[in-house]
Amino acid sequence: MATDTGVVDKWVIDSGATSDWNTGSLPDNRGMACLRSHGTETSHRARQVTKDDFMTFDYILCMDESNLRELNRKVKSVKNCKAKIELLGSYDPQKQLIIKDPYYGSDNDFEMVYQQCVRCCEAFLEANA
Repeated sequence: MATDTGVVDKWVIDSGATSDWNTGSLPDNRGMACLRSHGTETSHRARQVTKDDFMTFDYILCMDESNLRELNRKVKSVKNCKAKIELLGSYDPQKQLIIKDPYYGSDNDFEMVYQQCVRCCEAFLEANA
């Protein structure tokens, strides 16, 4: 999407977790299969959000209230926060504010999350590109 919109060379896009549980790991196999079914490959390894992220990125978008609370807690220790912290779902044209973790669900749950993320990212790009 960033390539198609023409921002890929202007933006740094990354992914980070609020916890360190899976640091260094590849995404869940079901998530990888879902991405592949949509023609997307990734070699991304899990990492935890750092204090530098709050000073480097313009936006930190999260999936649910727990992530939002944790990011807002972490940002209190950052003096020069540049990032706007928001729920990615706030961009969802279908108004599904929360993006539920599909980990304990089925392949269908991964597909639903994928579709929700696509809608939200398209709307975010339209609003910010």
